[in-house]
Amino acid sequence: MKSTKTKAPLKRWLLVLLGAGAVLLVPWMVVLALTLPGSTEVRHWSLAWIGLDVLMAAGCAATALLGLRADPRARLTASATAAVAVLDAWFDITTSRSGGDLVQALACAVAEAGLAWVCVALALAEPPRRTARREGIPTKPSPSP
Repeated sequence: MKSTKTKAPLKRWLLVLLGAGAVLLVPWMVVLALTLPGSTEVRHWSLAWIGLDVLMAAGCAATALLGLRADPRARLTASATAAVAVLDAWFDITTSRSGGDLVQALACAVAEAGLAWVCVALALAEPPRRTARREGIPTKPSPSP
């Protein structure tokens, strides 16, 4: 097991790499903005949309199951589910036609924003402390006065 002293420089370098990645993505976004076509035909359109909903449902289920078991990993699944909900809302809005389709997309986006908010709140909440009894560890009886 590595000591905390050796982990700190690695974590710092990983954070620096993430920051560099963010900076390098800016010119890439400019290239995409200038070169991508305004519209395109997409194969497996329904599969792509269903896939996002499957990810959202799986994230909700995993977060609920882990959270009810007081498993701290629920914070990770909640974070991922929030990201998927925001992504789904983004694509709902940006790919919908004007009129009724856009109104429906906006209504779905409101629901997905609510889901994302709940997931972020769960991800940032203080994790519940596990008790010895929940972990299956026998406890000593309390001394009587």
